[in-house]
Amino acid sequence: MTTNSTQNILLWTIMLILFVPQNGKAQQIKVPKDTTIVTNHTTNIKGKTIPYKATVGFQPVWDQNRKQIASLSYTYYKRTDIKNDQNRPLLISFNGGPGSGSVWMHIAYTGPRILKIDEEGFPIQPYGVKSNPNSILDVADIVFINPVNTGYSRMIMDAEGKMPEKEVFFGVNADIKYLASWVNTFVTRYNRWRSPKYLIGESYGTTRVSGLAFELQNNHWMYLNGVILVSPTQIGFKFDGPVEVANRLPYFAAAAWYHKMLPSELQSKDLLEVLPEVEQYAVNKLLPAIVKSGYLDASIEEEVITKMAYYSGLSKKTIKQHNLEVPKSYFWKDLLRNRDGFTIGRLDSRYKGMDIKEAGEMPDYNSELTAWLHAFTPAINYYYTQELNFKTDLKYNMFGPVRPWDRTENNAGESLRKAMAMNANLHTMIQSGYYDGATTYFNAKYVMWQLNTNRKLTDRLSFKGYRSGHMMYLRNEDLIKANDDIRDFIIKSSTTISKGSKY
Repeated sequence: MTTNSTQNILLWTIMLILFVPQNGKAQQIKVPKDTTIVTNHTTNIKGKTIPYKATVGFQPVWDQNRKQIASLSYTYYKRTDIKNDQNRPLLISFNGGPGSGSVWMHIAYTGPRILKIDEEGFPIQPYGVKSNPNSILDVADIVFINPVNTGYSRMIMDAEGKMPEKEVFFGVNADIKYLASWVNTFVTRYNRWRSPKYLIGESYGTTRVSGLAFELQNNHWMYLNGVILVSPTQIGFKFDGPVEVANRLPYFAAAAWYHKMLPSELQSKDLLEVLPEVEQYAVNKLLPAIVKSGYLDASIEEEVITKMAYYSGLSKKTIKQHNLEVPKSYFWKDLLRNRDGFTIGRLDSRYKGMDIKEAGEMPDYNSELTAWLHAFTPAINYYYTQELNFKTDLKYNMFGPVRPWDRTENNAGESLRKAMAMNANLHTMIQSGYYDGATTYFNAKYVMWQLNTNRKLTDRLSFKGYRSGHMMYLRNEDLIKANDDIRDFIIKSSTTISKGSKY
């Protein structure tokens, strides 16, 4: 054997010792199962210095046999200069997806640190986070929760190396059930049973918190003071067919107004002067016309097409070709097609995108989401490791694998209505951006109407609109306003409990 051959064999032997897993098992990234890391901070909110501690934690999910089947990551902010916290509100925060982490509202809305973006919400470099002078931490403690497979949360395999069944987690009702138990444990561990408690959810998170309000109340005997629905989904209420089609028009008008695509007599008005007019037309004129479909009188159809074009910025030809039913995806592609060829965003139609071809029926990509991920992804990864002292090789799942998601038997909206009927102290506030094309502001109003079919919840339901999109808080002016709306909502609804829960 030559010297070179001997050296090669020795080299390969060393490499095998160093790199081949021992005992035939690959090394796995460890998921923290029941741990906390606490850091102390101060921030300035509304001109006042607020001391607080941040807890990055992992809390188990157990099955019916009391075996851990998942570990949920959370970040809990507690103000530390409050000596008696029995009346201190707790805000429990979820995002949506349903596979989205809690990152969005955590570092852009209510938390004490927010990502660095410009005044309108567009990404800037260097990426990172800064103080949030509008955080609601001055009036409430906050916990941001990541459901299974979002953020750092993961399923846990059993002793035989088998993962739990996905059906335990990934569905409307499964999600509500296990998260209610998890919240119960959290509230017990941190001694928050006496606190006024609030749920806030964004997008699919509104389905989640609507169902949780009833599940916590009915099966855990945890009564809430408030639910905040940020850019709500249908939360189980049915509005498809002509209603869904007619409800698109106010959003079309808002987006067209923003991009200056409306006729001059409308464009010269303020947005909030235009929208009530369009809303009335959509409900009183457009909806009946769509219901009649091909049996609509030809002269009335021409009037409707003309009015839709007037309010939407689309051409009469486009509206006629679609039989009055222009899809939102086509609107995003077509609104600016003949002006500058750009598309507009789905979740926030203020954003413009650039497709390969100007022809087509829908945009190639979501321009707003691409812009957001620019800023959010580096910011959350930096924030956990450098400021909250949490180190891990786990990937933070901005969007985690939760498919297939069982959407059957979605009665979340009805559950919220029941919870409000049974709990006279439970209030609900809806927050929506006028330029949100995914969960439109007018659909959000429709949801509020369905919650109040008996007209007896009017004083406990409120709607707040903003001149931005799905994540209205990315625009600095709306960040201030939306946080103030939450602050007022919490203060007003938490002080009424002293009068007792009664009608």
